Amino acid sequence: MFKKKKPFRKKPAKKPTGPAPDQPIRVRTPREGQVLGVVDQRLGASRMKVSCIDGKNRICKIPGKLTRSLWVREGNTVLVEPWEYGGDEKGNIIYKYSQAQVQWLRNKGYLKEVTDLEEF
Repeated sequence: MFKKKKPFRKKPAKKPTGPAPDQPIRVRTPREGQVLGVVDQRLGASRMKVSCIDGKNRICKIPGKLTRSLWVREGNTVLVEPWEYGGDEKGNIIYKYSQAQVQWLRNKGYLKEVTDLEEF
């Protein structure tokens, strides 16, 4: 009538995620027409004010296909693709860098040009 219960087993511990400290990091570098920037202010409706390396402040938005997967806060370093028309004022945020990736970009000289990017 009664079924035998199986003994209680603990779940195996989760393995740590992310690259190990001794492994190389893959970092997405800016291509032609893309610039690095730091988020200054969130404006709402997936729009943000970003100060870019080229010295311009842009109002950038997160495209619809990335809206739910890309969570951006103030002070994050991002990759911006300026718009074809009005590129000095507007753009799209296409990638967010982690802390380890920002450190790699600094070491390789991608972020040395801007002195106010030290917020991260």
